[in-house]
Amino acid sequence: MNRLIIGEVLKPQGIRGELKIKTFTDYPEDVKAFGTVYIDDKPYKILSFRVGNDGAAYVGLRGIVDRNAAELYRGKKLEGDREDAPALEEGQYYIVDMIGLACETQDGEFLGTLKDVTNLASDIYTLEKDGKNILFPAVKGVVVKVDIAGGKLIVDKAKFDEIAVK
Repeated sequence: MNRLIIGEVLKPQGIRGELKIKTFTDYPEDVKAFGTVYIDDKPYKILSFRVGNDGAAYVGLRGIVDRNAAELYRGKKLEGDREDAPALEEGQYYIVDMIGLACETQDGEFLGTLKDVTNLASDIYTLEKDGKNILFPAVKGVVVKVDIAGGKLIVDKAKFDEIAVK
């Protein structure tokens, strides 16, 4: 995938077309690094950017000039080109690259396929197996290894069994 989903428009902010954004990046400032974002596949150059006291990003985009125009973007996803994304540190992965990984125990027991990751205080992973969802927080010690190239997410069975919601 050439683009990453980096945020969602929550609402217009003010009368000059600024957008309040919930970011899906580790740090809200990372959105600014993209320079150009895409909404519904249309490119928009970032003209202004700030982080509010509430942790949300406030973004001004070229072509969105007033509150009425900004209102049309409520609920839309922001995407950025993968090559503009900040470099990842060791042990960090893009969620889009993890979706579809087979989740297994260290002994090779198949637990399900990773379908979703919800960003909360701890990321919540959603697996699907036999049409049922299994949720678990990705807290320390549960995920043993992420192998993007091998298509696997390896978890500690004992810890997984303690915290998984089936």
